[in-house]
Amino acid sequence: MPSPSYLSRLVRTPAVRALLVQCGAAPLTLALVYLLASLRLPWFYPVNYLTVAVIHGLVAAAITWRVGLAPWWRVIEFLFPLAVLAALALQLPSWIFLLVFVILLGWYWSTFRTQVPYYPSNPAVWDAVRQQLPPPSTSGKPLRVIDIGSGLGGFVLYLARVRPDIEVVGIELAPFPWLYSWLRARLSGSRARFIRGDYEQLDFGQFNLVFAYLSPAVMGALWRKAEAEMCPGDTLISYEFAIEGRMPELVIHTTNGSTPLYKWCF
Repeated sequence: MPSPSYLSRLVRTPAVRALLVQCGAAPLTLALVYLLASLRLPWFYPVNYLTVAVIHGLVAAAITWRVGLAPWWRVIEFLFPLAVLAALALQLPSWIFLLVFVILLGWYWSTFRTQVPYYPSNPAVWDAVRQQLPPPSTSGKPLRVIDIGSGLGGFVLYLARVRPDIEVVGIELAPFPWLYSWLRARLSGSRARFIRGDYEQLDFGQFNLVFAYLSPAVMGALWRKAEAEMCPGDTLISYEFAIEGRMPELVIHTTNGSTPLYKWCF
């Protein structure tokens, strides 16, 4: 049985709170629809499914605003009942919903908990990170680099190709992106290594450079972990997302006006 602390953290995640909002909006919607229908208002009566879906969406969006979820959740909460109604109207076979669920589950896995969706970086960013690496060591001890949330593995494979003297690892929680990147490495004969797992369970002290392209929601926790585990001389680089209250040693723009990289040294 999950521990109470795990359940409390789970309930606080935005996706679970949004689901609870939808459930809570249902009885309020029924009560509001019954009240309006009893008034026999010409613009409302007779009631149809579309009207109920719109009211449900408005009620859910209002609750979402009240509980303080991010603005985009209001749009999602409003559109969700309409999307369900549209799916029912299309009379799609049930196996399609199962297939879509399995694909999304394999691709996004526990995004609802981690609040880190799939964000791909690009070759210009990879090369900018490469330029921050020190030259090959003469001590014989290789530099160790990890990409936390490595996605499809492009950055890790690139570094393994252009810097054969370093050890580069990617860690990814979602099964499908991890499997894809692992197969890419195997089929291409790359030295890159891919781990399926949660970077929060990883010891950052094993690595000289940690590269992150995550989300604003986790940057505070990422800093606390890096500060507790990384060694003097190690480096944390984040693409796009800064850490509140922590001034980076360097801000890197790959092109004029591009999204920056932030670099912190320990």
